[in-house]
Amino acid sequence: MQAITSFFDRMVQRYLPDAFLFAIILTLVVFVLGILFTGSSPVEMVGYWGDGFWDLLAFAMQMSLIVVTGYILASTPIVKNALGKISTFANTPSQAILLVTVVASIACLINYGFGLVVGALFAIHVAKRVPSVDYRVLMASAYSGFLLWHGGLSASIPLLIATPGHFLEDTMGLVPVTETLFSSFNLFIVFFLLFTLPFVNRFLMKSKDPLQNTDASLWRPEASEDDTADNQPIAKADRTPAEHLENSMIISLVIGLMGLAFIIYFFVDNGFNLNINIVNFIMLFLGIIFHRTPRRFLNSVTNAVKNVGGIIVQFPFYAGIMGMMVASGLSQQMSLWFVDLSTEFTFPLFAFLSAGVVNFFVPSGGGQWAVQGPIMIPAAMELGVDTAKAAVAVAWGDAWTNMIQPFWALPLLAIAGLKVRDIMGFCVLILIYSFIPISIGLLFF
Repeated sequence: MQAITSFFDRMVQRYLPDAFLFAIILTLVVFVLGILFTGSSPVEMVGYWGDGFWDLLAFAMQMSLIVVTGYILASTPIVKNALGKISTFANTPSQAILLVTVVASIACLINYGFGLVVGALFAIHVAKRVPSVDYRVLMASAYSGFLLWHGGLSASIPLLIATPGHFLEDTMGLVPVTETLFSSFNLFIVFFLLFTLPFVNRFLMKSKDPLQNTDASLWRPEASEDDTADNQPIAKADRTPAEHLENSMIISLVIGLMGLAFIIYFFVDNGFNLNINIVNFIMLFLGIIFHRTPRRFLNSVTNAVKNVGGIIVQFPFYAGIMGMMVASGLSQQMSLWFVDLSTEFTFPLFAFLSAGVVNFFVPSGGGQWAVQGPIMIPAAMELGVDTAKAAVAVAWGDAWTNMIQPFWALPLLAIAGLKVRDIMGFCVLILIYSFIPISIGLLFF
């Protein structure tokens, strides 16, 4: 296993460019494919690209806030102490890998945004406790938990088709989560991966210098202590009126309680319905309360925003790629190629594979379903395949190739202080392994 891991790691380190260049190359690939296979002219493809370029602005802001609010919350003394106590369960590199994988997987099953942040931040605390662990494998293990998100409580496709008024309701009706998320095939995949993925990641550990090719400055203990000059309180006698406000615990407490009141109202009104906005809201206002004063909170914000540059710059390029894929009809053609190969038995597998391919270019669960749903559901009905299983197959395909698609790894990498090539060699093996239980679940359950 070490030999195989080393091979993929060397290949990725040598040939995989920075995540930004990966997005540029992917843009050019889709541009050429659109011209070759859809009959679109170069001018039309440029138009599709530019028209879609800003379609992910709201989502880019959400993911930037995931990193910022997660960092803010994690830098509070109470959260650092809590994560530190949980990390005490890991005393060896093997235990560190196992523990991080389990925590990240469970967090992603609860909510994908929550899981990305918790996995990365918890891995940092474990790395402090077990400095001999391979930091890159540890972060790859944290990211591997994201593989399970589309089988969990924030799964966009199963939740969408269970919602009255969804755009395919006239075709497939409402599909309750008992037939998707709590079906035998989905539960088999989730539990199989939940119990085996930690041991797969354990086998990815290498004997090289654990800090090779990494920037470990973000997780070294001295880099995360709140003992900088900016955080030292100013003597009350020397404060100006503005500084009195900046160091007022009352202001933080009042606005924090107002935020907590809305959180309670939200869950009373909506039930346990986590989404990316409420996760950000919770982390933001807990951060305000736990930092105690506006000045400490703002110092944390200043440090946090340094990590979101990659997200801000790269997400518009992925929006442009999605624009070309959808408007040119290339994503529909890719889906139809797999449908044409399918039988009643193999359709769930080919739906899963087609979603994995399309996810490379349309890395958004909801956006991908808007493209593939109108193709996959009528095809499933024509072949006599359960539409619930077809939808879950697309959902798992969307989650599967996230392991080698940098789009979703950007928040975790920003927190970890790593580049995409630092973890992707390990994620290739996770991708290969996970194909087995997902295929079994979709074909035989």
